[in-house]
Amino acid sequence: MRSGDAAGASGAARPMDAVAHGETRIARAETQIERLGRTSLVFTDNPEHARLRALVNRAFTARAIAELRPTVTRVAEELLGRVDGGEPLDLIADFAAPLPVAVLCEWMALPEDSRAEAGPRTRDIRFLLEPGLMKPADLARANAAVAAFTETLRPLIVARRATPGDDLISLLATASTGGVLTDDEVAALCVMCFVAGTETTKYLIGNAVLALLRHPEQAARLRADPALVPAAVAEALRYDCPLQLTKRLATRELEIGGARISAGDQVLLCLGAANRDPEAFDRPDEFDITRTAGDHLAFGHGMHGCLGGALATLQAEIALELLLPADVDLLGTDIDWQDDSFILRGPNRLPVTLRGSTR
Repeated sequence: MRSGDAAGASGAARPMDAVAHGETRIARAETQIERLGRTSLVFTDNPEHARLRALVNRAFTARAIAELRPTVTRVAEELLGRVDGGEPLDLIADFAAPLPVAVLCEWMALPEDSRAEAGPRTRDIRFLLEPGLMKPADLARANAAVAAFTETLRPLIVARRATPGDDLISLLATASTGGVLTDDEVAALCVMCFVAGTETTKYLIGNAVLALLRHPEQAARLRADPALVPAAVAEALRYDCPLQLTKRLATRELEIGGARISAGDQVLLCLGAANRDPEAFDRPDEFDITRTAGDHLAFGHGMHGCLGGALATLQAEIALELLLPADVDLLGTDIDWQDDSFILRGPNRLPVTLRGSTR
């Protein structure tokens, strides 16, 4: 049974589990985290999830994502433009990490003085998605980050309701499909856009570039035919997906691979293994940008399929388009993989040199 089948039969895991099983009860941490759990797409199930999704889908349309291409391109060019030709750079710290954070800040039209805190706050909150129990100090940091992020967003939400623009906060605040989103719901959705869409996109770009560097014949094929960029990104998502594991709660008793799962059990689904399933993919362990058979599960499946998958894909495609004309050389062969997350996969650092134009 592939991971997606189990995902379709299960519910969202909630951040309140981490609070309830913490070593100590933390005043106000429960309030902030439970509020996030009640108002976020990531942690809700139907019928509440369906209501939220219907409203949010009005902001995350294919057209809205496509209209972000000039913004993503500008931000990516600015980041790469800071590096002189031939000068070493860390493709993660200097490019892949700041790109998705800056893009979301731009799309939400966040004030300049609040943008520097978006990345650190996101990292503290992101650990709510990790399996296992959080320590009290972790919960306290997550609670403080949720509170601070929400405090930044609330006046913006009120202002954009009164005078909407074309930014994401305005689109969410004014969405209407048999109802509207509350201020808490808009804030939670904005917070989770950062939590679910920054480190995953960072590692998508890093994994894609690393795969091409390790498979020079595929890189040569891509340079010869840049129209293969979307296929290269799709193959990178399958071959080395940035989100390797996702957690679900079983809503009913079932059996997977001979193991009995009871209703209410937490289940870790290995998306990385599903994407290397030999029953679904021919030559699953080979990186082939011309691959056409099979649909990867890097963005999950079913009602909790990744809302921001199209935006992550757009950013990775633009990154490869800009890097294609340059001569990219990997400095060293030992890769420093991230080791502070059970669910993410990607390099902490990717030292390279760029020679030639990236435009």
